[in-house]
Amino acid sequence: MTDTTEQQLAAASGTFSLGGEYPVHRLGYGAMQITGPGIFGEPADPDEARRVLQRAVELGVNFIDTANSYGPEVSERLIGESLHPYPDDLVIATKAGLERPGPGKWVPNGDPAYLKEQCEGSLRRLKLDCIPLFQLHRIDPKVPAEESLGALVELREEGKIRLIGLSEVSVAELHAAQALTPIASVQNKYNLGDRSAEDVLEECERQGIGFIPWFPLNTGGLASDDGPLAEAARRHSASPAQLALAWLLARSEVMLPIPGTSSVSHLEDNMQAAKLSLSADEVAALESAGG
Repeated sequence: MTDTTEQQLAAASGTFSLGGEYPVHRLGYGAMQITGPGIFGEPADPDEARRVLQRAVELGVNFIDTANSYGPEVSERLIGESLHPYPDDLVIATKAGLERPGPGKWVPNGDPAYLKEQCEGSLRRLKLDCIPLFQLHRIDPKVPAEESLGALVELREEGKIRLIGLSEVSVAELHAAQALTPIASVQNKYNLGDRSAEDVLEECERQGIGFIPWFPLNTGGLASDDGPLAEAARRHSASPAQLALAWLLARSEVMLPIPGTSSVSHLEDNMQAAKLSLSADEVAALESAGG
């Protein structure tokens, strides 16, 4: 791709002002898969992982989502090693609030001291003085949410983080958090095949809060050869995955998809979704098929 193509690709998804402070291209990159199996340990090909990160920035991605629990620590470290010093417009979001006792295992820990400790580690690994968006990875049922969020508020007051986000929350939990602090983003599971967080997305739309869908490419049977996603993809000379991302971008102006991959070629394929334009009828047909 030429530089011009890359610039066009970056702009094609439109922009969103995260927290009213950071304008980001709406199609970002999720850095979960640049780790080992089970999101644990080192990647099989560290050089390819670095190339993926560098290529994402070349393609115009200026919003990268990670977490201290990815690896743990591996994803953040690779980002710092591969991309620092960062472009002026690059926004890095990370998360804290989960422990990793082993591959595929995730244990909530919302203890304020733990969250602060994890923030310090993220700052070191990412080589940042202040994290643009710091997200509570999960609300820990063993710790009052106001205590966990209080730790994040203190980190913001200390200048170590700028914006606060939440992950896997209900509308009621979002409102409760907002009684304590402004919330810039919500990251919930959402895709064409699973729209159980529709009410949360609608509340984010109402308030202008960034909605970051994780697991954005889970399409189930919709992508089968005779399914509606595959049919629409053929009409656009695109892949079902590209159409699924295009549908997310068309669904809402606050939507910030962060498809992840450990392959440069797969990254480039995903980014082409930003150039696809779906008609209102196609969007409605896919939504109807998705249930």
